[in-house]
Amino acid sequence: MNVAPNRLGQPAATAEAILEALFHPTGVDGVYGRSGAYEAVVEGLGALINRLRDPRAEIVRFPPVVSRALIEKSGYLKSFPHLLGCVCALGGGDAAIGAAVDRFEAGGAWTGGLEASELVLAPAACYPVYPLAARRGAVPPDGLIFDVASDCFRREPSRDLDRLQSFRMREFVFIGAPDAATTFRDDWKARAGDLADALGLTSRIDPASDPFFGRGGAMVGRIQVEQALKFELMVPVRSAESPTACMSFNCHRDHFGATWGLTSEDGATVHTACVAFGIDRLAAALFATHGVDSARWPASVRATLSL
Repeated sequence: MNVAPNRLGQPAATAEAILEALFHPTGVDGVYGRSGAYEAVVEGLGALINRLRDPRAEIVRFPPVVSRALIEKSGYLKSFPHLLGCVCALGGGDAAIGAAVDRFEAGGAWTGGLEASELVLAPAACYPVYPLAARRGAVPPDGLIFDVASDCFRREPSRDLDRLQSFRMREFVFIGAPDAATTFRDDWKARAGDLADALGLTSRIDPASDPFFGRGGAMVGRIQVEQALKFELMVPVRSAESPTACMSFNCHRDHFGATWGLTSEDGATVHTACVAFGIDRLAAALFATHGVDSARWPASVRATLSL
């Protein structure tokens, strides 16, 4: 429905060309240094999202780590254990730490002395906001809106530009009455096409499911699709035939409300919803669509991103 990347509908720049021109390898798949030209586009996306923010939204920026206990209580460990990264450190006191270093110096492995800390790497930006809101008491009748962001990690070691291990996520989160949460999600789903148009991106919106773990998770994913709880904005990055999810629109129903005791003033469990912007995927989609030299992008796109 939007401007095509080129006459064939295929990306104008390959993922390989984008990696070569704009990223710096670190020796680990899915973890890259980023050039100034790439970060200028990321900053432009951030400014654009700022302009789209509801004036009622409270801005919160979270670190790239989150409490392990919080993630366990939220249900992430049960649903996505294959994606989770735990922060570990050498333990056992000076002697044990010194022994680990000595083993490394002797050509052995030092990681056997690692102990899990109270932290995990943030898998999404929104998880800490629900207990934050719960500590404040009853949710007001018109609900709460948050603008949250974080560097995130998911254990998906891939050479694909659209499946990084370390990436940036921005989310608008709504907490409130069930109908209002659904309306919030649906309003953003309806707005997404205009956003893609302003960026000159080919797009479509598809029903989707999260990558739940195991055979039981596959069933949960099917239920998620059947109940229309999740949709994604799909944009070509690697190919037009297999577009990439660059935004998602999610209804969580009462999952987080029940988990954290989030209630309305009359004591009813509230619902939550969010729209998530995959910042690095959107940036990659822009370079794939318009080419690796952002100075040559269409004037309208450059203006939208304040480039």
